[in-house]
Amino acid sequence: MEISVTQTLIISILVLYVGSFLIDHLRWLSKYNIPSAVVGGILCSLIVAIYYTVTGREITFDLSLRDLLLLVFFSTIGLSAKLRTLADGGIALGKMLLISILFLVLQNVAGISVAALFGFNSGYGLMAGSISFAGGFGTAISWGEVAREAGLHGATEAGIACATFGLIAGGLIGGPLAEYLIQKNRLNGEIEPESLENETESGTSSIPVTIEGMLGTILALAICVSAGDVVNQWLHTKGLGLPGFLTALFVGIVLTNTLDLFQKELHSNAIRLCGDISLELFLSMSLMSMQLWTLASSVGPLLTVVVAQILVMALIAYHIVFRFMGRNYDAAVMSGGFIGLGLGATPVAMANMNALVKKYGASPQAFLVIPLMGAFFIDIANAMILRLFLSLHIY
Repeated sequence: MEISVTQTLIISILVLYVGSFLIDHLRWLSKYNIPSAVVGGILCSLIVAIYYTVTGREITFDLSLRDLLLLVFFSTIGLSAKLRTLADGGIALGKMLLISILFLVLQNVAGISVAALFGFNSGYGLMAGSISFAGGFGTAISWGEVAREAGLHGATEAGIACATFGLIAGGLIGGPLAEYLIQKNRLNGEIEPESLENETESGTSSIPVTIEGMLGTILALAICVSAGDVVNQWLHTKGLGLPGFLTALFVGIVLTNTLDLFQKELHSNAIRLCGDISLELFLSMSLMSMQLWTLASSVGPLLTVVVAQILVMALIAYHIVFRFMGRNYDAAVMSGGFIGLGLGATPVAMANMNALVKKYGASPQAFLVIPLMGAFFIDIANAMILRLFLSLHIY
């Protein structure tokens, strides 16, 4: 049964509504910050799997629009990466970047080791490493398509499964480990939590999205996607091909910082809105089209790699992040946020840190460094490290 592109779009939006409804009515889903696209998309894929089991017929979705949404999402990340903003993080941001590079390498080593233990191709190890855990759903799906084209069947589904487990694990262990560090070292924030809320409320979120702002943003996104494709084709001729979403991201970085030189501003809230919409629809379409029956024989390896990645993440947060970032309250809060970021996503990191500052006091440095890492550095570092691993020719 083939579903057309417009029907796929309609179903993906309905999937988002169903996911939001379930999150509103099931407390544990909201507690662990599970995205509505994940809830609704996995439910839809379960229904598709049941239909396949009963009838023996596959339901296939036209995902051509999904591929464009992926490019749009990563373009918004690039357009949000302003160098003058990144410089505000200072030395703390540089330290966290070094830790992230070490962590991403170890995360991939852990994934490859588990893959070798079960006799799988090393490519699956990368899917069970920084692609899915640090990268999240978007990166897992996009690299999963690259892996599938290279002959690694079921790579996308495995990546999504790892990203889902990682999202839950990041919310489960991040807060408790950070709280243990705070209690053990008798730390407290020096600023009242209310000041953080006031600072957030006075940010750009109050700026309304206008038609002019949306048109400028759509133009910038179209330039990123189009120019990114041109750059990607040129790189292929030089033997340096990259996934299309990475070149779109780099074009976005160049474009937004070039505009900064001429004192031209893109509408940040319009960019954020386009990014949120494209990501939600992208995830919804990808998850609802998963072929879950292909994962039936991989439950053992999946659970093993999740446990391995949790151990790697906890050891780095406890022994490296906390100590290297100063062994103070900010370092403890950043440890909790880093776990959420490294296993799940930026929203999980923010949720972990929010829970801590409400109890112990605000941490301005943590709320500057971790979001910047999640919005920009972690994706760039991940892309570079993945290219390094792929250049080793062990796949």
